[in-house]
Amino acid sequence: MNANHPTSPARTAPAPVSPARIALIADRSDAVRSHARVPGLLEALRLREGLDLDAYWIPTEEAGEGMAGFDAVWVLPGSPYRSEGGVLGAIRDARENGIPFLGTCGGFQHALLEFARTVCGLDRAAHAENDPAAAETDAVVVPLACSLVGHEGAVRVTPGSRAARLLGADRTQARYHCNYGPNPLHLDMLRAHGMTFTGADESGDIRIAELAGHPFFLATLFQPELDGDGTRAHPFVAGLATAAVEHARTR
Repeated sequence: MNANHPTSPARTAPAPVSPARIALIADRSDAVRSHARVPGLLEALRLREGLDLDAYWIPTEEAGEGMAGFDAVWVLPGSPYRSEGGVLGAIRDARENGIPFLGTCGGFQHALLEFARTVCGLDRAAHAENDPAAAETDAVVVPLACSLVGHEGAVRVTPGSRAARLLGADRTQARYHCNYGPNPLHLDMLRAHGMTFTGADESGDIRIAELAGHPFFLATLFQPELDGDGTRAHPFVAGLATAAVEHARTR
């Protein structure tokens, strides 16, 4: 080797990034259509978007043990859950520790319930499905005047919101399978403490909630996982996956 050309320093290859770990919170059941959809959606994101994802189903009884080590939390439909406390614990952990969070259907409902209890200080806040005897002044989630089971309709989103940025549009088509929704009596209380409602249906009923200042906190009363034929993830699901990958880089 020519002495006038010293050997270049050895280059160290960058450390590989671990797969993003996503906690799927639900009492998994083959009877719940959204549960069956999720694995295919995550695989589609891996193949189409190159997102390295590692998903774990967490029963609701175990969800309250903490979300440390996870890069995203998705609370899926399937309520009434076997453990309300476990679901609320997982949501609180994600909210307080900046872990990307998506709540769909029952996940939306329990995100509002957790926020009302923990942030708004409404200790008696209740979900009417879990506590049918709760007073209306305490019920943050109440029976819908008209069931949305099997319903499909448009949802308009607030310009500039996270939902709008993910969609790249001012509306999305939504599929539902629920009988419960937010109690209008408590919406102003939730807003006053920092929750923003960024999507509503054609009647003006709230369908999307977000938290500003959180890396990714989005909840929908509808089920974006049921969008399309299951071969391509809805932008909200893709947004959670992307946020999870970004979170994994900081671990």
